[in-house]
Amino acid sequence: MLRFLAGRATPGVEAVEDGAWLRAIDFNGASGTLAVRRHARKRCLVVEIDGPVSAHAAALAAPLARIFDVAADPVAIGAGLATDPWFAPLVAAAPGLRVPGAWSGFELVVRAIVGQQVSVKAATTIVGRLVERVGKRIDGHAHARTAWRFPTPAALAAADLAGIGMPGKRVAALQGFAAAVASGELAIERAPAQHAAPRAASKRRNCPGEPSADRAAERATLDAMRAGLLALPGIGPWTVEYVAMRAWRDADAWPATDLVLMQAIAARDPALVRATQQRARTEAWRPWRAYAAMHLWNEIADRAGAARGG
Repeated sequence: MLRFLAGRATPGVEAVEDGAWLRAIDFNGASGTLAVRRHARKRCLVVEIDGPVSAHAAALAAPLARIFDVAADPVAIGAGLATDPWFAPLVAAAPGLRVPGAWSGFELVVRAIVGQQVSVKAATTIVGRLVERVGKRIDGHAHARTAWRFPTPAALAAADLAGIGMPGKRVAALQGFAAAVASGELAIERAPAQHAAPRAASKRRNCPGEPSADRAAERATLDAMRAGLLALPGIGPWTVEYVAMRAWRDADAWPATDLVLMQAIAARDPALVRATQQRARTEAWRPWRAYAAMHLWNEIADRAGAARGG
């Protein structure tokens, strides 16, 4: 989890150091800094909150739990994926692998747009430039690596991004998205009550006789959010599915055109080269395709010793 987040940490806004994820936040009108690390002995996370935002510690538990996917059911997910012989060794090598979330859906979409057709490292560099050009520095902040606030949608939509390091069409897509969020035309954050825990979802899926109204409503919400984002110029299916995985917590999201995922599948079966050819195989990984993506990305990262993929 920390390796994945470290490779994608927005410079100036968040960082991973000394075994902890760090970030400056604004929440319910208060600001402060978070530090999240694994407990040295117990199976839990420890969160340190500095600043006035500490008054909202109880309310912060839910968004932080989503970022670190603590409600996942590793037994159900592992059992579901391991039915495919491709995943049995991956699950055994990384039991309990989770899908890293995001503090902000808006920030994640910005990251995804910037990351279209460039490396993880290049995207991180460009997002850092956006923060320095359009974000706001936090006066008197003690930790230099988290001393910036991410640009607001309105500020990003109106900014001069000449020379930022992106093609003109991608800049237009980025600012068009920011404008849609700023105007209220596009809803990009899911309400807390809409985030279904994977464990609960797995129980519903495994009990066909249970009422499906909640499940249908959840799927309808996700479909509407996908359609709204996909309708914007410059936004393709990969961006939408990546955001669905990490910001909207859709356990079955699948970025089918991700180059690393496609290469990982083709390496296992050379007959499956195109996304259309891979579809039948990936359908078998439902309802845990987001976790399948993480296992494949994690395998590549293990081999490369880096934060490649996603």
